[in-house]
Amino acid sequence: RPQAAQATALDWSFTAMCDVTERLWQVRADGQAPALTAISEAVWWVPIVDATLVRHHPGAYDGILAGRPPAERQLIETTLSGLRFVRNQMGHHRDPADFICPAPGRPGSDKDRIATWIWMSLPEPPLASFAPSGRAWERARYDAYQTQLAGHPVGDVFGRAAAFLKLAAANADIHHEHQHATAR
Repeated sequence: RPQAAQATALDWSFTAMCDVTERLWQVRADGQAPALTAISEAVWWVPIVDATLVRHHPGAYDGILAGRPPAERQLIETTLSGLRFVRNQMGHHRDPADFICPAPGRPGSDKDRIATWIWMSLPEPPLASFAPSGRAWERARYDAYQTQLAGHPVGDVFGRAAAFLKLAAANADIHHEHQHATAR
């Protein structure tokens, strides 16, 4: 029974992650509030699905990751680490508006979609209150944010993370209602 509950929780979280990351390309940002809400939701769901797959399906997760070329594997790992940094900072230490801004003058019809907003560069967070090992861990997440998120469109970052997590979930042989709905 606990395994069934875990599978149901993962299925529900996975569906929420897919819905919110896909919505970034569908929703026009009529202002900062809708963009912040949508991006905050994605920041919540992507790390939840990632952590659940790592904890409950490590073989499937590691198998998909190991099957990627080294540069792609590094890109995926640092993207997910950067998103964990955002999740840990957003709302607690930084305002969500500190992380994103509208894309400056992007040409095309999608320029006002939330997915085109850009992650902003941030100063390093204060780390003095962390133990040395925690300081190194948080600095690594911050560095991942600066490398893989800052300066990049929100949609590209979430698209990369969600694509990997979809493969890992499929490799875990998890039945997803979302996949069936998309196939119809």
